[in-house]
Formats: sequence, structure tokens, C-alpha cells
Amino acid sequence: MRKLIPLMLFAVLLTAFNRSQKTTAYSDKTNMNSKISTMDKKETALAFVQAVTSQDADKVRALANEDYIQHNPFLPTGLEPFIGLFPVLKENGTQAQAARILEDGDFVVLHQLWTGAKPFGAEKMVSFDVLRFDKNGKIAEHWDALQPVVTETASGRSQTDGASSITDLDKTDENKVLAKAMVEDILMGKNPNKITDYISAEQYDQHNPGIKDGLSGIIEAVEYLTAQNNMFKYSKIHKVLGEGDFVLTISEGEWSGKQQVFYDLLRFENGKAVEHWDVIQEIPTEGLANNNGMFGF
Repeated sequence: MRKLIPLMLFAVLLTAFNRSQKTTAYSDKTNMNSKISTMDKKETALAFVQAVTSQDADKVRALANEDYIQHNPFLPTGLEPFIGLFPVLKENGTQAQAARILEDGDFVVLHQLWTGAKPFGAEKMVSFDVLRFDKNGKIAEHWDALQPVVTETASGRSQTDGASSITDLDKTDENKVLAKAMVEDILMGKNPNKITDYISAEQYDQHNPGIKDGLSGIIEAVEYLTAQNNMFKYSKIHKVLGEGDFVLTISEGEWSGKQQVFYDLLRFENGKAVEHWDVIQEIPTEGLANNNGMFGF
């Protein structure tokens, strides 16, 4: 009987420990869900990226839908297949830093610098990531475009520095109309002579790594690319998203003889574009991990 007492005590303690562990896990999950329920879309988007780069699968599951729709052509669609790639991110120490973030209805746009990004194509990459939220506030869909970081740029500016604070919230719709018209008239060639109607002649901070600052920088780049018979050809605008003085246009076109996706972020002041960032990515046709395409908004 004396031998049974220690065994009985051990069994009681083990049961209590297991219950404690389950209670703690339940409590942690409850606390996490409670915190998530109070976050707005921008906070949720940032938390999602942080959870991905820290390989926090439980938090990713809490923030996104199980049938998470993926438009990055090299990533599988669905949440669990996406989570299955986390060991690759861990191995490469993949991290992301948001340079600016916009919200437009159910969409959040992240302009990001990635490091440890060899799985995406280079050690350092710049991206635009677009997340769509469902009616329950969960992330339901993702689009992006990525481009390697260029250290020596024509303007001396990086691909992610510059203004980030959002102003002129009352001019969001007006600026979205301007951005769309600018792409149609200038980049799609409907009325190229109207360039000064859209772009400030006094200030135009350029973050495309191959183009100099100012209106003169654009004209010089256009002349050079035209002489090379390699000018950008925009054929369709798929989405326009904006908040205040920032507007992102997502377009399809051709460059260097290949189909491309063009993400152009513009900042407006007094009805003119004064700053520009972009990411250009070739639209792949082989080695696809899903069939959702890079558009389909």
C-alpha cells in the first residue's frame, strides 16, 4: 500500500499538469483571439506579415481564412500549403519591413523591403503586397509583385524611402481619378502631351532605380527607351487603390518583349504627382504553383 501512494500522487500531479497545460494553451489562444478582434485592418496586415516571418502558424491561422487565395504565381493557394513553406523562410532568415501602408475599403496595401529573401529571387527584394479582407475581418486573398533591390539608383533615392505619412484623406477619390487618368493618358499613350497636367514640374521624387528625379528625368528615360525600341507598354489597368495623397495602380503590359505586371505608387500634392515608387515583375508562364493569375481583383 505504501508503494502505491507515491504512484497515486504522481498520477494526480500528472493529471493536474496536463490540465494546466491545456488551460494555459486555451488561455493563450483566447488572449490571442481577443487581441486580434480589437485590431484594425492595417494592424492585422502587419501582424500577419510578422506572423509569417516568425513562422507563427497558429497566429497565421487566426488571422487568415483556411481557403486563403494566393495570386503570387510561385506560392500554393490555400492556407495550409502556404504554412508548409515556413521552414524555407526560417532557413533563410526571411524578414519584412513595411515602408508604408494604405487602406482602401476591404484592401490593405503594404510597400515592403524584404531581407533574407533568396526564396523570392534575391537577398533583398522590394514588394507591393495587397491583402483583401472578408466581411469577418479575416485575410482572404493576396496579390503581390517583387523586384530585387538596386543599391545605386539614378536619382540617389532608394526604392522604399521617401514620404510615408498619409494626408489629404478628403481627396482620396479625386487622387484615384487623377492616377487612373495619368496612366491612361501618359503610360497607355492616349494623350501623352498632357504629362504636365499630371506631374509637377517643380518636384517629382523618383524611386524607380533607373530614372532620375523630376519631369526631365521622365522625359530623358522615355527618349532613351524609345530609341532602344523598348518603351514600357501598358495595356490594362486592373486595380486602383488609394488613401489620401497616395494611390497605387496595378496594371498589365509589356516590356523587354515580355508580359509584365506594373505596380505604380504615386503621391499627390495640389492635384499633381510629386513622388513615384514602382515594382515591375515579369508575369511567368512556367513553374506555376497556382492557376489564379496575378490579377483577378
